[in-house]
Amino acid sequence: MSITAPPTSEPGEMKKLDVVTYGEAMTMFVAAETGDLAKARNFVKRAAGAELNVATGLARLGFQVGWMSRVGNDSFGRFVLATLASEGIDSDAVTIDERYPTAFQLKSRNDDGSDPEIEYFRKGSAASHLSIADYRPEYFKAARHLHLSGVAPAISESSLELAFHIAAEMRAAGKSITFDPNLRPTLWRSRELMVDRLNALAAYADWVLPGLEEGRILTGLTSPREIADFYLARGALGVIIKLGSAGAYLRTAEHEATVPAPLVTNVVDTVGAGDGFAVGVISAMLDGHEPRLAVERGNQIGAMAIQVIGDSEGLPTREQLNIRS
Repeated sequence: MSITAPPTSEPGEMKKLDVVTYGEAMTMFVAAETGDLAKARNFVKRAAGAELNVATGLARLGFQVGWMSRVGNDSFGRFVLATLASEGIDSDAVTIDERYPTAFQLKSRNDDGSDPEIEYFRKGSAASHLSIADYRPEYFKAARHLHLSGVAPAISESSLELAFHIAAEMRAAGKSITFDPNLRPTLWRSRELMVDRLNALAAYADWVLPGLEEGRILTGLTSPREIADFYLARGALGVIIKLGSAGAYLRTAEHEATVPAPLVTNVVDTVGAGDGFAVGVISAMLDGHEPRLAVERGNQIGAMAIQVIGDSEGLPTREQLNIRS
């Protein structure tokens, strides 16, 4: 993957970014006790969102990260903005929407590694009204890399149009792009529409990062190699397929490998594992490492993420990453 050199800024210039992304952030209430979500009485408040998780992980590793969205003029919106500030994520492209609210979600606590119960309250949210009118070319093009996921394009037609616009603009500007399909079938009108639009969006990416089952849904193919070849034939430079505890499959035109994952004996919370994997891959490539080493870091951070309760709580700082390396 070719990523441009680290950014520099001259006095008076717009700030330079390493990575930019966009999406919906929600205030998340995680049950303080395990069990049925309906029986939970105490909750811990956190911020959540696939793209925000990736932005958080990259910022903790020392990269300059920008995140674009819309939040409501409400306490949830203020909480999201405070979270961005605490993580060092640039929020200059976040609009405070006076008409629509910030979304939120409820999440059960599971300490056994099983998938938690999650209920979303996002219909009509401020972020669902994101559109091409929110795109700021000078902001996005100040970054050397764009990360997209399949979540933000799924929340509304206008956000889907925005995703394609951003991808086309950044590709035309010569920026590198990663795309994690991050399937959310319930947000789409039909499975067929989801498959068609996300595969079309993936065609803008240098690197496509699906899970194995996601790849099977999107391509109709079965093996990691077949899935990877599907995206390589559509212009990707490389494809990395997440295989869970088996690691990840890497394929480029010249190389293929299955990279094993670290052994994890204490799986606590699987939500956010894929976002942690993306953080590892993107950060390593921004650091100038070869694809296999990027996959190894993706596996490493993904493994760290699933050993901690919370979507982003297990994402490491640079110091913590180096200790575990």
